[in-house]
Amino acid sequence: MRLVSGGVLRGTFTALVVAMMGACGGDTTSGVGAGGAGDARDGPGQCLGFDALRNPYFGDLHVHTTYSLDANTQGTRLTPHDAYRYARGEPLGIQPYDADGNALRTSQLARPLDFAAVTDHAELFGEVDICTDPELAGYDSVECRYYRRNPQSAFTLFNLFAVGLPDLSRLPISDLPLITRLPLIGADGTVPRMPFCGLGGERCLEAAKTPWRDTQAAAEAFYDRSRDCAFTTFVGYEWTGAPLSNNLHRNVLFRSAAVPEQPPAYQEFPEPELLWAALDERCRDEDGCDFLTIPHNSNLSAGLMFETVDKDGNAYTAEVAAERRRNEPLAEIYQHKGSSECLNTAGAGMQDELCGFEILPYNNLTGDRFGGFNTGPPVPQDFLREALKEGLAQEAAIGENPFRYGFIASSDTHLATPGLVAEDGFPGHGGAGMPAIDTLPAGLTDLVEYSPGGLAVIWAEENTREALFAAMERREVYGTSGNRPVVRFFGGWDLPDNQCGSGDFAGIGYDRGVPMGAMLPGPPADAGAPAFAVAATRDPASGAEPLQRIQIVKGWIAGGEKHEAVYEVAGDPTNGAGVDLQTCETRGSGFAQLCSVWRDPDFDPQQRAFYYARVVENPSCRWSHRQCVAAGIDCADPDGVPDAYAGCCDASIPDTIQERAWTSPIWYRPEPS
Repeated sequence: MRLVSGGVLRGTFTALVVAMMGACGGDTTSGVGAGGAGDARDGPGQCLGFDALRNPYFGDLHVHTTYSLDANTQGTRLTPHDAYRYARGEPLGIQPYDADGNALRTSQLARPLDFAAVTDHAELFGEVDICTDPELAGYDSVECRYYRRNPQSAFTLFNLFAVGLPDLSRLPISDLPLITRLPLIGADGTVPRMPFCGLGGERCLEAAKTPWRDTQAAAEAFYDRSRDCAFTTFVGYEWTGAPLSNNLHRNVLFRSAAVPEQPPAYQEFPEPELLWAALDERCRDEDGCDFLTIPHNSNLSAGLMFETVDKDGNAYTAEVAAERRRNEPLAEIYQHKGSSECLNTAGAGMQDELCGFEILPYNNLTGDRFGGFNTGPPVPQDFLREALKEGLAQEAAIGENPFRYGFIASSDTHLATPGLVAEDGFPGHGGAGMPAIDTLPAGLTDLVEYSPGGLAVIWAEENTREALFAAMERREVYGTSGNRPVVRFFGGWDLPDNQCGSGDFAGIGYDRGVPMGAMLPGPPADAGAPAFAVAATRDPASGAEPLQRIQIVKGWIAGGEKHEAVYEVAGDPTNGAGVDLQTCETRGSGFAQLCSVWRDPDFDPQQRAFYYARVVENPSCRWSHRQCVAAGIDCADPDGVPDAYAGCCDASIPDTIQERAWTSPIWYRPEPS
């Protein structure tokens, strides 16, 4: 079985970008150089594709390989080296494997990525290494024998134990080893390691250095240091805290190859503040070492991700809020486990019809699999739009905004396949989803409520670690649901009404305004409402749908109350576009490009606010419905629907989606910037 994701060549894509955006840079389509063979670039501006007005680079910053326990126990054999080969466009065999070790499926990206980061779970680096290497002490422990005999059960047991799920005896697993009777929180507040890790967990901490070193080696080997600058890697990992199975996960990315000898993990640092303190101690005091953290799946945090109390339960101070904003400038708005943009709830006031996009029906990581652990449906405070509004409220109260997040998306693949985000031919991503360990899937290739995930897009002068990291720090980034539209968003007090037709959209935006992710400067004395200029070019891939519309989403604080509004600023939401559900053929008109300069008709200079753009395509078939059509499933005949395809007839799962992109916000506050 061959799986191919994507469509046209990057050269065509870049030509469209240059034509619409007025870019003035050179060719960005040169071949991949020999990573790790020395740096032919002397400094900024040495890449062949350098553009002072910045280029859009597409990538995936959330990727798991065989070093992550949940991937390893589900049959993933591919390493970080393999993941980067895949991101650069090489075909890879993926699980399941036959008795001779041959992969039964092959996957390849039709469009390579510009950058990627492998972010394996640090919490069980050492445990996985010990349980899979006969040469290491602890390999024959009762826990490791259980790991090898019952990998799927071990996935639940090891992974959830390590990140804070209480009372494991309630899990539907038989023949549990001794570790289920251990306390989950030590007297010192840390999470104890398993018995085979030895006193203080030292054996596992030492073993963890092996996969961490290989992660660094892979990032170095595949970083293109030639002047082609064709592919950039980041050294990274995932800090995987989930108390009571409520998600607090963060991906940690490093600016350069200077990284800590050992990545701080949840067991020893079981609070985000402790993580940042450990990274400060181990990284920022070292020459050239710097980091940022990216929270993800806030939709599964059951109210915890955006709390405004510190680790001791005290209300945020300005100092704590500023520390959070400094350490994590970005958040993942979308990935394999659903959307974290917004949620419509009964009695919530304004109802945004597009908030129903890829919403999981539960509020923490146990999903619907373990009765009793999940605490209910999703809650609004776990979604980024609510967090942004709460950030405004915090800023008004204490003078600092802890939630000034830029937006990215990524895949969270557990197959070591960064960028595998197309709806067509989706093989599943494993992890918390549905693994294919021994046999090919008999029906749908993943849990029906999951999705292929999305991509991160970074606006930078060139494709280097330094330039991309700087762009992430300033939040000049956006996320997509897996498609590749090119989107620019500027705000300012003096943007001209004719900016779209000027031939210098980006140049005017930078000269007379600020880009996505920035704070509006203080208004001139005679200023009226700020203007926002947004432009989008459709994904040029074969099979990608035309653009339907652009919206601007505003959130603000008035009289101490939180408000939001969605404005249609370009395109046509009633263009009649649709999908033939029998064949997945699409119909209706759309747009190759959309552009608008919009002024807030409800602007009040005394109200702090944020604005972000949402770019929406015409409808197309969701991955699950594509597979249902291919299998000939007829939901009118329920007795004829195999159990493996039951998700095809789940009325809560839509048959179509509208691919989209979300820009990072632009903020306004009454105080001088």
